[in-house]
Amino acid sequence: QVQLVESGGGLVQAGGSLRLSCAASGSIFSRNTMGWYRQAPGKQRELVAFISNDGSTKYTDSVKGRFTINGDNNKNTVYLQMNSLKAEDTAVYYCYSSGGYYSALADYWGQGTQVTVSS
Repeated sequence: QVQLVESGGGLVQAGGSLRLSCAASGSIFSRNTMGWYRQAPGKQRELVAFISNDGSTKYTDSVKGRFTINGDNNKNTVYLQMNSLKAEDTAVYYCYSSGGYYSALADYWGQGTQVTVSS
């Protein structure tokens, strides 16, 4: 079992920044990859970024150059730094963990945190 607790969402103006955090506890074998999905109203949940335990990362095209994912192994926490935010980044952001390496297939989910970007 893995427990994931997100924080850091909120309301920000377009062009601003936010940093999301995802604190993990539980089995390390289910945390070989951690990352973020998001879901906007009326849309499907989409992958934003992930990081594997060797530091390899992947980003969806729409956030490349604006978002950065990194991890702090000592704190069992993954961060998503979001810069140059746009209105289309508005969504609920969900942290996930996977037992697979470099995997977007979630085994566990956090509860989600709302990010709202005003234009």
